Amino acid sequence: MTQNMNLANRLKQFHPPAGLFADKVILVTGAGQGLGQAIALAAAAQGAKLILHGRSSPKLEKMYDAIVAADGPLPAIAPLDLSNAGDEDFRQLAQMIRREFGRLDGIVHCAARLKQLQPLANETLDEWLALLRVNLAAPFALTRACLPLLKSSEAASVIFVSESHGINPAAYWGGFAVSKFALTGLLKIWSDELSGAGNVRMNIVVPGPLQTPQRALTHPGEDKSQLRKPDDVAPAFLFLLSENSQDISGEIIDLGTL
Repeated sequence: MTQNMNLANRLKQFHPPAGLFADKVILVTGAGQGLGQAIALAAAAQGAKLILHGRSSPKLEKMYDAIVAADGPLPAIAPLDLSNAGDEDFRQLAQMIRREFGRLDGIVHCAARLKQLQPLANETLDEWLALLRVNLAAPFALTRACLPLLKSSEAASVIFVSESHGINPAAYWGGFAVSKFALTGLLKIWSDELSGAGNVRMNIVVPGPLQTPQRALTHPGEDKSQLRKPDDVAPAFLFLLSENSQDISGEIIDLGTL
């Protein structure tokens, strides 16, 4: 409880200074909409050089134009369908980052797959495999491909975005909840393995209910005006990406409870 209160106070008191991410390179998956879009725009406003990942090239191109129009550093776009991407795709993405930017200081894994809520008995093996591939295997494989770049950073941060039902699974959340729940195991193992390195930290963030396309899918009749917007939680991600959070690793941070 004390640790949570301390982190809540640090997040509340955090006000990113201008140029916080000057000369920093950050990869955001799912950057074409929702939370990923908000984080990418907020990081670019603080001087980050971004690699914008998503499935839809038009959405990424709009993000590119928005960042350039706001006088942000020129980003790169990396369209890639995580549901069928393989090791070679992730290796090539890491090579592109090294070639174009020469470094990587952070990854925010916002990309997610969720189609509908339904009983486990109605879910198919193919859908489970797709959920596990996008929500669990892809964040692992992409981070692994980029790990040499992250290790060369003075203070790299990897953030896996989860969901409340990935922490407390419940009926009808099925394979989605299982795939997000498994991120906890991935985090604990990897942060433990990296604990001696000192310059790469990993955390899970649960944003809480937000006005996003995913929330609209699972709660179609909800009054979204009562929900926070992705922009409201973006500063918390900036804090965890910045060197202000170098002492925080291996944690599950539920923004809805702080």
